[in-house]
Amino acid sequence: MTNLLLPPLLLALIGLGAGLLAWRGRRKAGALAALAALGLLLLATPFAAGHLTVALEAQVTAGPPSASPGAIVVLGGEMAHGMAGPEVGPLTLERLRSAAALHRRTGLPLLVTGGPLSPGAPPIASLMATSLATDFGTPVRWVEPRARDTRENALFTAALLRGEGIGAALVVSHGWHLPRALAAFERAGLPAGAAPVRAGRRPGGTGSDWVPRPDHLAQSWLALREWAGLLVYRLRDGATTNQ
Repeated sequence: MTNLLLPPLLLALIGLGAGLLAWRGRRKAGALAALAALGLLLLATPFAAGHLTVALEAQVTAGPPSASPGAIVVLGGEMAHGMAGPEVGPLTLERLRSAAALHRRTGLPLLVTGGPLSPGAPPIASLMATSLATDFGTPVRWVEPRARDTRENALFTAALLRGEGIGAALVVSHGWHLPRALAAFERAGLPAGAAPVRAGRRPGGTGSDWVPRPDHLAQSWLALREWAGLLVYRLRDGATTNQ
């Protein structure tokens, strides 16, 4: 349902409805359909996708929390269907690679978090633990397999780590996801530092930045979903400040 309330699907639905009205003789509806199509094209450009993403990443500063971190927390992303069955998707794999490198640099133990992403599927955290062990030779100390969303990632992780005597952690995720993730950890009472997977590129406005591409449409959707999630968090729980 959330997908229908956000571009690009929202713009596609508006364009479809307006196009049908225009076909029935409503001229103004034709203009609305054209505007919806223009919006879709803009969201598919590196210029729009880049600015939406970089503005999110600018809200956090990479580094450890105020307290000394005792663990690395890796947030689950998406799942893929491989030849041998369910496996981690590309975004999740990027997070695992970054977490494995961070583990080797710091020696901090790893916690992976995320429940089933679809009925009958294994918890994404279990797939992450398997991938870290087999693909990166990196052990996982804790697997949190119940969380259904970022809020529960933080709540369940905070409870698990506090039970182990750990009062702060580094959180590994994509930079565009970390503002919402760190806000969730702050509300859960666990000081968390940002360990972004990679940084987005701020578009310079060159000609290539205005050429639409399907992958940038997906990037814009991810960013818009995060902006919407931040708004929901602030309306529901009040504002927080990420350092």
